[in-house]
Amino acid sequence: MNEPVFLELTVDGGAPPAPFSTGQAHPPVEFGGPADYPSDDYDALAADAAPIIARYPQAGSALLPLLHLVQARDGYLTRAGIGFCARQLELTAAQVASVATFYSMYRREPTGEHLVGVCTTTLCAVMGGDAILAELTDRLGIAPGQTTDDGAVTLTAVECNAACDFAPVVMVNWEFFDDQTPESARRLVDDLRAGTPVRPSRGAATLCSFRQVSRLLAGAPESEDGDRP
Repeated sequence: MNEPVFLELTVDGGAPPAPFSTGQAHPPVEFGGPADYPSDDYDALAADAAPIIARYPQAGSALLPLLHLVQARDGYLTRAGIGFCARQLELTAAQVASVATFYSMYRREPTGEHLVGVCTTTLCAVMGGDAILAELTDRLGIAPGQTTDDGAVTLTAVECNAACDFAPVVMVNWEFFDDQTPESARRLVDDLRAGTPVRPSRGAATLCSFRQVSRLLAGAPESEDGDRP
């Protein structure tokens, strides 16, 4: 029978490198916002969540759409939203948080009406994606990851929009705007801030807000005000 062999990774014969250090502490995952929803809001969310959960043979399988549901309410994932999903699905908050932090479509910071993502992966970058991001950073007066003071636009750099044949690509609330230039992207964000209707290159005929899209992805019916329960 072969005996197991144990290897200890070291750097230049010294201590194990940081990722393999015994007992290394990882930074905690934290969510902001309120810890709980007001009872009326909780009940409204629970009413929306019930038919979503009922679609699945196991309640835990509804976690992804429920995360979209609370994101539609708050504009990002809050402590209250994480707790709501955990209670509705009989999961721990840690289980919910581990899924919420894995997927990039779930936001952990307050997000504006429009989430503008500029692809800066290699092909888009060399085709002008980096120049577009620089132009929008200057035009909006914010760094990637930040939101304009009027709450209209959150700017972010994204990893590959899976539309390389239309590079460089900008996405707004997950809708494609193909073959962009710094000038066209500047006009796009100007229109978004002015409330001027814009039409994606393909897909939806009209552009929904970030919260509306989150609610659609949750599979919840559109509410009276269009994006909130």
